[in-house]
Amino acid sequence: MSKSKNSRRVADNEAMAVNKMLRTSPQKLNLVAQMIRNKPVEKALTDLTFSKKRIAADVKKTLQSAIANAENNHGLDVDDLIVAEAYVGKNLTMKRGRPRARGRYGKILKPFAQLTILVRVPEAAEEQA
Repeated sequence: MSKSKNSRRVADNEAMAVNKMLRTSPQKLNLVAQMIRNKPVEKALTDLTFSKKRIAADVKKTLQSAIANAENNHGLDVDDLIVAEAYVGKNLTMKRGRPRARGRYGKILKPFAQLTILVRVPEAAEEQA
C-alpha cells in the first residue's frame, strides 16, 4: 500500500540540477548562464573556472551537480554531455534601507536568484553507443 513512483520530470537522456537562493541579481546570473548554454560540459567547466565573475563559482558547482546526477542517477556517459538548458529565475528580494538626508529613507534591495541547469546526451551520441 505504498505510493506509486513519480514519473521523471526530464527525458531518459537528460539530467537536471537546481540551485536556489543564489545571492545575486537574476540579470547578472543570466550573463554567466549565457556563457555555458549549448556547450559541451568540459568546455563549460573550463569557461566557468577562468571567468572573472563572482557568481561563476556557484554556477560551476551547479553544473558539476548536474553532471554527477547524470552519471550516478541516470547512468549517462559524461564525455557526451552538453549543457542543453541553463535558465535563471527570480527568487525573493530582501528589503533593506538606510537613513538619508532630510528625514528620507534610501531603499536597498538585495535580490536572490535561482539557477536550473539541464544536461543532455545528444541523439547522435546515443546512436554511436
